[in-house]
Amino acid sequence: MTTKLPYCHVDAFADRPFAGNQAAVMPLDTWLEDEVLLAIAEENNFAETAFVVTDASGEADWELRWFTPSEEVRLCGHATLASGHVLLSRDGGDRVSFRTRKAGVLEVARAGEGYELALPLIRTAPDGWPEAAALLGAEPQEIWLSPDRYGIYLFAGEDEVRALDPDLRGLRALGNDQFICTAPGAQTDVVSRVFVPGGGVDEDSFTGSAHAALTYFWTERLGRDSFTAFQASQRGGHAICRRDGDKAILSGRCVTVVEGSFFLR
Repeated sequence: MTTKLPYCHVDAFADRPFAGNQAAVMPLDTWLEDEVLLAIAEENNFAETAFVVTDASGEADWELRWFTPSEEVRLCGHATLASGHVLLSRDGGDRVSFRTRKAGVLEVARAGEGYELALPLIRTAPDGWPEAAALLGAEPQEIWLSPDRYGIYLFAGEDEVRALDPDLRGLRALGNDQFICTAPGAQTDVVSRVFVPGGGVDEDSFTGSAHAALTYFWTERLGRDSFTAFQASQRGGHAICRRDGDKAILSGRCVTVVEGSFFLR
């Protein structure tokens, strides 16, 4: 017996195809077994596949889960933005909410030609991790860490961040951490690159959750509540980041590049 599942391939935090970060979005009638969700995500082979099911609890519009090709994750920004884009484009309306298992209720709202994504603000504090710093390919000026395994590594300028050639195998051995390398940008206020080899993503194209940490870090540093950001991956991705109380508001656009069906046998 063959089951046909809806499938969308979206480039998030991008204003054109082949930029930003790729996500698969798959609205389901009911939840499949976890091993099946993971197998689908492995087959898609994107940084994230987002699965949504109508939220029976009434707490939000949809229940949302995210899977890399190797595991379920606790928070993913770009695939949430992509999910909001798919559902708002399909169903209409100005905003959509998602209940998640570990990140609370998240919301995507229309904003101009794109969307605003509200994520929990991720606070970091000055710390040290010499084992990680030694693997990044250059010595950071500062290291800020959070208990949730988000690490910010500050460098002097954009050229230094772009030139990083980290030891990915060594970083992978340290665990499922985000290694967020950042500096003041040349064309934007902030530039970053994000490495998550322990989570199956050597270098991410655009990382929404990392920008929830960068929003706290850079608004504290810049002394203002918003800034422009560019993630300098091979594909590249843009956002405007704004701090609103305990939320990080990320503004960006999405492009649907494939719509079709996933055949499950």
